[in-house]
Amino acid sequence: MPSATKHTGRSRARLVGMAASAVVAASGLAACGSGDSGPPVLNWYINPDSGGQAEIASRCTDAAEGRYTIATSVLPREASAQREQLVRRLAANDSSIDIMSLDPPFIPEFAQAGFLAPVPEDVAGRVTEDVVESAVEGSTWDGELVTVPFWANTQLLWYRQSVAEAAGLDMSQPVTWDQIIQAAQDQDVLIGVQGIRAEALTVWFNALIESAGGSIIAENSTDPEQIQLGLTSEAGVRAAEVMRAISDSGQVGPALSTANEDSTATGFESDQGGFMVNYPFVYPRGLAAVEAGTLDQATVDDYAATVYPQVDEGTEAAPPYGGINLGVGAFSDHPDLAYEATECITSTENQAYYFTSNGNPASDSTVYEDPEVLEAFPQAPVILQSLEQAAPRPQTPYYSEVSGGLQREYHPTADIDPEQTPQDATELIEAVLRKEQLL
Repeated sequence: MPSATKHTGRSRARLVGMAASAVVAASGLAACGSGDSGPPVLNWYINPDSGGQAEIASRCTDAAEGRYTIATSVLPREASAQREQLVRRLAANDSSIDIMSLDPPFIPEFAQAGFLAPVPEDVAGRVTEDVVESAVEGSTWDGELVTVPFWANTQLLWYRQSVAEAAGLDMSQPVTWDQIIQAAQDQDVLIGVQGIRAEALTVWFNALIESAGGSIIAENSTDPEQIQLGLTSEAGVRAAEVMRAISDSGQVGPALSTANEDSTATGFESDQGGFMVNYPFVYPRGLAAVEAGTLDQATVDDYAATVYPQVDEGTEAAPPYGGINLGVGAFSDHPDLAYEATECITSTENQAYYFTSNGNPASDSTVYEDPEVLEAFPQAPVILQSLEQAAPRPQTPYYSEVSGGLQREYHPTADIDPEQTPQDATELIEAVLRKEQLL
């Protein structure tokens, strides 16, 4: 069958073939499984993008040669709202959910609740071939692969080459947060970080504690009362120290407490742009602004990227890992066909297409050898290196409680007390997990 291997031998022309009449792209919820006649309809619930997943659904419908068609339904924009909608439907044993685009932090919750159909052993072997380890870890719960790695995202350290040169930084070597702070102060430029009270703050903190050699969850368990947090460890304290140091540096602008990925990218584009941790979208965003006439080409020409800053010199950084993985609904009427479809969706060709067209990096490491990918993203080798070093956020069925507690206690970052905040956050999260307190 066409999807029998991860890296299929079908021609690119055949993959590109459109079957638009067979694909339903909708912002609402798809109708149930299949009609009375014709091939089964596999409903794929997707996160919002620039149309790339709908295009891949069309390609894979064509490649299926009549065995199934794939319909896409767009979930809400916010990851938490995506989770809520899917959980409600799956809790009701909804058989219309065949494939789901899942944010990695929610995967353990879905797996523990029995919402995901088991990944066949042969499929698991194929869909993890040549996949970066961080994406495999993000698709795994309790020692088993429970979802199919699709696209993987990571943050890079973006910098202005002119600023780094003036500051005397050798960006061909790893740099530390302390060096970034000093260079930004010397050159009076901005350091872009995401300090908003939202998931972005957890992403930042997790990268810091992992880079310092620790973890938000030191001892994991399916029993919430047995989970042991690592916030008060030496690594946890170092992470808090870095957040406070950045906040006190005088180089973060006046709105750090509401700074998100877009606002920090805007600051990086300004005359004060210097250093920033952010996702690869920064580069195509800059090119689009040049095309629109709102940004000078010389500004984008000054962009460069390297791996995430180290917390301690000589200790390899653990950049953020994100992206989307594919889950097959436990109540689907067609789990075998759904898994066949996921292999087509995540083929090397489709991941390369999604990277170049929608800017979402591949989990398949071989994609980074594609000349079209390298042309669209000169930073591709750095992205791959970052993904190879990246660490997922805490993998727990109680992720919402853990992340929510962190956001409450570590915001605003200017008020962090490295000696007290980790303890306060630990006590809050533990109380929430014991159901003694609400967020």
